[in-house]
Amino acid sequence: MNERKQGRRSAEDAEKTKQDILQKAAELFCDLGYEQVSLRNISEKAGVSHSLIRHHFGSKENIWHCISDGLHHFIARYVVVVNQHMPETYPSNIRLFEFSVRMLAYMLTFKQPVQLLADAVRQDDALVDYFISQGDGIEDFVEGLVKAHNSDFPDAQIRMWDLKWQIIMYAHAAASLTPFLKETWIDETDSLDECLLRHFRLFEEMLAAKLKIAQPYRVSPKRVQDLVYEVPAPDPAAQ
Repeated sequence: MNERKQGRRSAEDAEKTKQDILQKAAELFCDLGYEQVSLRNISEKAGVSHSLIRHHFGSKENIWHCISDGLHHFIARYVVVVNQHMPETYPSNIRLFEFSVRMLAYMLTFKQPVQLLADAVRQDDALVDYFISQGDGIEDFVEGLVKAHNSDFPDAQIRMWDLKWQIIMYAHAAASLTPFLKETWIDETDSLDECLLRHFRLFEEMLAAKLKIAQPYRVSPKRVQDLVYEVPAPDPAAQ
């Protein structure tokens, strides 16, 4: 019994160490860019040996892949949570609107996915291809929302890739051009949260007009973060 407990504890400790390494590596990739980060940089920031990192991951590329996988798994769970919060009685245009604004709110609050993707575009096509290839399940869900909308509103067709691009564009602009974001509303506020909210409202207003969303279904948060749902931790027993 003690040996089993010890083995379980050792496995949990090893997994925690791996997750700590991935977290520190993700921070470095976002701050410095993939090409500027070495395994030694990661080992120093994570406070573990270079050999331990090689033991767990083998290479920097594998670390990046693991981070990408983890982000996609979390986003997939977030999509499920967003869907669970949408009443089935919602018309298809409101469901598409609700999903889109909640996804942008998440991406404005948690910048790592778009930061990693933007850096990958500058660095290595193989990284971009890997990142994009992991999103098939999410893309299928969005495509279902768009198809339902287009079927119900044939005179107001929406292209999935147009909507996807707009969400990425708004998320990337806020993450990469923060000084310009603050400069835009500098005469009215010095709060980055308030600037982020105004940036979000530009998207919300545009999409609400395009999807013909009635006022009761519009969103008017005091902070962008208020629109982000909490995602429950995965159940280990279900894995």
